[in-house]
Amino acid sequence: METQFGLAHVWNQGDWVTRTVALILLGMSVASWVVIIVKALDLRRHLAQARSSHDFWHSQDFTTALDKLAGSDNPFRLLAQEGQDATRHLLHLDGEAPAQLHDSLDVSEWVTRALRNSIDDFTARLQSGLSVLASIGSTAPFVGLFGTVWGIYHALLGIGAAGQANIAQVAGPIGEALIMTALGLVVAIPAVLGYNALVRGNKGVLHKLNRFAHDLHAYFVTGARVTVTRKG
Repeated sequence: METQFGLAHVWNQGDWVTRTVALILLGMSVASWVVIIVKALDLRRHLAQARSSHDFWHSQDFTTALDKLAGSDNPFRLLAQEGQDATRHLLHLDGEAPAQLHDSLDVSEWVTRALRNSIDDFTARLQSGLSVLASIGSTAPFVGLFGTVWGIYHALLGIGAAGQANIAQVAGPIGEALIMTALGLVVAIPAVLGYNALVRGNKGVLHKLNRFAHDLHAYFVTGARVTVTRKG
């Protein structure tokens, strides 16, 4: 007896549950690869921006240094602008202003808070989408296993209804059911590997951003204290 194998045969012989499981796994695979590609391109761009941030401190003034951080979504540029705005606002360097509650705050604490908020916002954007990979990596094997259990159950029902069965009649349906488990692993493994690689890359970018923030904090705090002393 000649038995057909393959995904096409599983699809044609399967019921609506088997087909639904296959479509779910296909959707998971597409979603994981889209997230991996998009986040990998973003990570590559941020790593290039991190390398260009080394030229920031080799500038004659702050405006020229900002121009070296190209890109409106450059986290290093946004961090520098946030620190500058916080310093100028606290010291009223952006114009005359009435006394406000934050005037009693220390410059170091105010700048630290502004820089930390900027880093937290970028971290949230950087990690967006990673939960999709984590969910797919943890659930896809079980979705495939459910398809396998369902397929084996119906295969055994068919074999039992036929009465006597030889090894060829058993191996075909059982083997086709096990394909669903393999599909679940095929979907889960790239999602897990992609998640781990992106998390490791994001940590590298955040490390460079935090180090840049420490340098900015020293620059703004030192400059602010010198300015206040001269005014006094």
